[in-house]
Amino acid sequence: MSLLIANCRVVSPGVDLPNAAVLVEGKTIAGVFPAGRKAPAADTVFDAAGAMLMPGFIDIHYHGAVGYDNTDGSVEAVARIAEAKLRDGVTTICPTTLTLPEEQLAASLRTVAEYAANPAFAKVAGVHLEGPYINCTCTGAQNPAFVRPPDIAEVKRLAAICPVAIVSFAVEEAGGIEFARQLAACGIVGSCGHTAASYGQLAEAKAAGLRHLTHFCNQMTKLHHREIGCVGGGLLDDDLVVELICDKIHLCPDMIRLAFKSKPADKVVLITDSMSATGLEDGDYSLGGLAVVVSDGAARLKSDGALAGSTLQFNTALKNVAEVTGLPLSRLVQTTSLNQAASLGLKGLGKIEAGWTADLALLDETFAVQAVFVDGQRKV
Repeated sequence: MSLLIANCRVVSPGVDLPNAAVLVEGKTIAGVFPAGRKAPAADTVFDAAGAMLMPGFIDIHYHGAVGYDNTDGSVEAVARIAEAKLRDGVTTICPTTLTLPEEQLAASLRTVAEYAANPAFAKVAGVHLEGPYINCTCTGAQNPAFVRPPDIAEVKRLAAICPVAIVSFAVEEAGGIEFARQLAACGIVGSCGHTAASYGQLAEAKAAGLRHLTHFCNQMTKLHHREIGCVGGGLLDDDLVVELICDKIHLCPDMIRLAFKSKPADKVVLITDSMSATGLEDGDYSLGGLAVVVSDGAARLKSDGALAGSTLQFNTALKNVAEVTGLPLSRLVQTTSLNQAASLGLKGLGKIEAGWTADLALLDETFAVQAVFVDGQRKV
């Protein structure tokens, strides 16, 4: 079956084509037809009414939404969150866990694996383990009761249940550098987060295979003129990928501008770090067993006011970045999917181009999601 998405503005890395059309054959993009070039006939024609057609977003770091958390231990929770993500234009996900006992992590990964075997909504690219191998002085909204040293054997046990794509950990903890090397040997992305590492320790971990910085600037060593820390390291090093939570709370607009000015275009990935309150009203919630209050959209621990994830939706993150930086969407769209796919080794995702997978998100001029296609099938 063929599908023609007509009358759309195609926005893909390096590409911005108004009044274009995209032909989909099965799960694959068969062709892109700029204005003035006649599009072929198709079994179904979808009129995009001039809206922006982008590659489906990839969220590699999120905890929950609509009242559910990935660590709830139920397949329904994973599915409901994946459905909410899909409505935000996200077609591929890395369900993210918390600092919890291994038994609870294993139970959570079993539910993700069950959902991933037959995904009804967004597809799963693997799990993101955020913790439990973090610095006790930088826990943020992670539960300090379950922090423990890096343990590659535990990661391998969990990966046997469901593939692990990313592990966030503090590189300065005992065994952290060797752990970075072990993760790289397993084909798992190592990401430094919840860390008090010096720039020297970060650089050593990078040499051992570390590739990412988890929710950049948050719960990591700050930039100082005598020790640039992880924030300075992330800005200085052109190879490290930085995760950005662009809700204007975790990062102020000036920091967002600085990150986009300093980093190569292919080393920035937008994430949401969304928690269970996402898509719901302000009020009382929890994260990893810790009490959270959401006020004016900001989620904070009741105990000390630390930020506890976000209530950010992915399409809003892109809107915020576009408004704050003023950069062309053909550049910014790279940070929503292609960079994530490249980092995780996902082939055929992140561009609207012949031969690439037909995971697509259609947004209007306000960045509201109008339709979402996964493997060429309309899901929203």
